[in-house]
Amino acid sequence: MTELMWGLAAAVLVGSGATLVMDVWGLVRQHLLGVAPLNYALVGRWVLYLGRGRLRHHPIAATPAVAGERWVGWAVHYLTGVLFAIALLAIWGTDWLCRPSLGPALIVGLVTVLAPFLIMQPAMGAGLAARRTPRPGQARVQSLITHAVFGLGLYLAGLVTAQLAGWLGWGSC
Repeated sequence: MTELMWGLAAAVLVGSGATLVMDVWGLVRQHLLGVAPLNYALVGRWVLYLGRGRLRHHPIAATPAVAGERWVGWAVHYLTGVLFAIALLAIWGTDWLCRPSLGPALIVGLVTVLAPFLIMQPAMGAGLAARRTPRPGQARVQSLITHAVFGLGLYLAGLVTAQLAGWLGWGSC
């Protein structure tokens, strides 16, 4: 397997695994704290309306639903996790896959909170860093925790991917 193919395969595994960890955290958070999980159908709605030339909604929940929005939202959610894993590997290199470490994974996880703060929340009517929500401080803390969990997921998925790569003889570790 070429280095590029190894890197892309690993990014899919690491990004998907980290996103799964984040989704499991959402379910745990719902049961422990009573915080509703994120509704990725709304992400799908936003993406599908982008194709119609509409970037901003006030709020997205008031925008009429679109067929297939749930599937599109979930696909975009996992694709975003893969793209963030590609960023991790682009910065720290595929060497990180041979010896995954928590620091780089947490840094990437925490930096990814800029996506909802600066793009998704404003575009979906919640304002910059959730300032138009009923409890912006709580929303920001929950976003930071969720993205830290995503960073932890990058690390854990990196460990699993490194182990899998060793068993399958992938990569150059």
